[in-house]
Amino acid sequence: MIDLVDEFEAYRARMNGKILSENNKVLKRIFNLDTNSFTEGALDVKTKELLGLVSSLVLRCDDCVKYHLESSYKEGLQRDQVVEALSIGTLVGGTIVIPHLRRAFEYWEALENKFGKTE
Repeated sequence: MIDLVDEFEAYRARMNGKILSENNKVLKRIFNLDTNSFTEGALDVKTKELLGLVSSLVLRCDDCVKYHLESSYKEGLQRDQVVEALSIGTLVGGTIVIPHLRRAFEYWEALENKFGKTE
């Protein structure tokens, strides 16, 4: 059986490495801005991850949804908190995001299967 989490992490790491090896200042700055935007600030990291998750769902970016699901999981967010955020994203995005919602649930379950359920 394919491990969705390992497959995504390996692909993301491999391709980010290729992108960043181009030594392009604009791309490096965008990656840096993205990383720094999700650090502690006026909003805590968990809140920022949920905002990123909802935005990604509405924009229908499956890779982004996976990234924010994994970050949310690692930050200790509970399943019910993530599901509630996904429900807001579905409300805002409309029924067109339902296929992405399905893949989000599948990926969250893969995270739980790989690392255990969050408490």
